[in-house]
Amino acid sequence: MENCLNKVLRLEQAIEKYVKNGSHISIGGFTINRNPMAGVYEIIRQNIKDLHLYAHSNGTGLDELIGAGCVSKLEIAYGGNGKAAPTCIRFAKAIQNNEILFEDYSNYMMSLRFMAGAMGVPFLPTLSGLGSDMITKWGFPKSMRKDDPKIVDDKLIVIDNPFGNWAEASKVVLVPAINPDITIIHVQKADAMGTCSIQGLTFADIEQAKASKQVIVTCEELVDKEELRKAPDLNQLPFIHVSAVCHVPFGAYPSAVYGCYDYDSRYLRHFAIAAKDNDKFKAYQDKYIYGVKNHEGFLALVGQERIDVIKADPRTGYAVNMKRD
Repeated sequence: MENCLNKVLRLEQAIEKYVKNGSHISIGGFTINRNPMAGVYEIIRQNIKDLHLYAHSNGTGLDELIGAGCVSKLEIAYGGNGKAAPTCIRFAKAIQNNEILFEDYSNYMMSLRFMAGAMGVPFLPTLSGLGSDMITKWGFPKSMRKDDPKIVDDKLIVIDNPFGNWAEASKVVLVPAINPDITIIHVQKADAMGTCSIQGLTFADIEQAKASKQVIVTCEELVDKEELRKAPDLNQLPFIHVSAVCHVPFGAYPSAVYGCYDYDSRYLRHFAIAAKDNDKFKAYQDKYIYGVKNHEGFLALVGQERIDVIKADPRTGYAVNMKRD
């Protein structure tokens, strides 16, 4: 009972306990919003490799993991860092250089795949992808699918519409469920049991968490359960889905957390410049990831001045005076 009531762990402990070499993992957030960066950096520091990563539409988290050589297989809809890198740079390099295996889906397909996993069904139908190369271009060879029971036998299946003339669609695409070993998300508020409150858009985070066997939550604020019970309709993720809660203020930096802080445009530009060159990128990760002990050390290296610049205006939820050019 005690473990059900208190799931608070240090982030280093949570990553060591739940993320292993070869794990199938998903990370929350959307492009430059609410990436669980503290968790990503800790995975890199712990030198966890051969990850099979599921990414709906991720940003810096995706690029850092791939750039550090942590990812061997990827299933993705999109990866971008906003204006600094409309397509994630280390992600693109890894694909172009055949350094990782990947399969791509549409955004809607990936949303449905996580939803299927959350619902406990093997697939969901859609019309998304029909007429595109996503139907015919597969990245994982049949032999690998056969040898790895966690990888579905087929990327997708196209069938005749069993309802005939409904909506004049003759074909339907069946996309397989995703059930990661571990999902990591970052939220504004969580209690010690793991109930979570996300302010602003939730993206695919809730479906990812509910589809996953284990869930690590990092949070800006660790609050008493009584506070979350004041507005239960705003608590999107119940504690039953959460394995560990880690209190990590600014745990999504340099991406944004609505109502708390904005993305750091200057840092993301610096990251993009480094990511384009292998030597510069190694120096960047040596300094900002391997060169510090934890996320607190990383933030100290970034400096309080940058943190102050990106703090959110309480009225708008984002930094109104930050230069975004």
